[in-house]
Amino acid sequence: MGRHDRIKPISYLKANSAEVIRELADGAPPLIITQNGEAKAVLQDIGSWHATQETLALLKLLAMGREEIARGETVPVEGLADRIRDRFRE
Repeated sequence: MGRHDRIKPISYLKANSAEVIRELADGAPPLIITQNGEAKAVLQDIGSWHATQETLALLKLLAMGREEIARGETVPVEGLADRIRDRFRE
């Protein structure tokens, strides 16, 4: 099944929504929905959506970390255990 097989017009979705949902739940790749010949939406199963959201969150954290490193906003790892213990004592 090629990528072009997963591009369908909105009329297909309207006529086959239950089948589309079933296919997605069974592991089918995301479905691109077109309107007037232009891609407008992507349908994917909820598990894939959650995995995508987790990946995006991790990528955002990595980007934020790289920005902090570039700005010199880092703390040396030496003494980390002591700093953690001190916070719990407060």
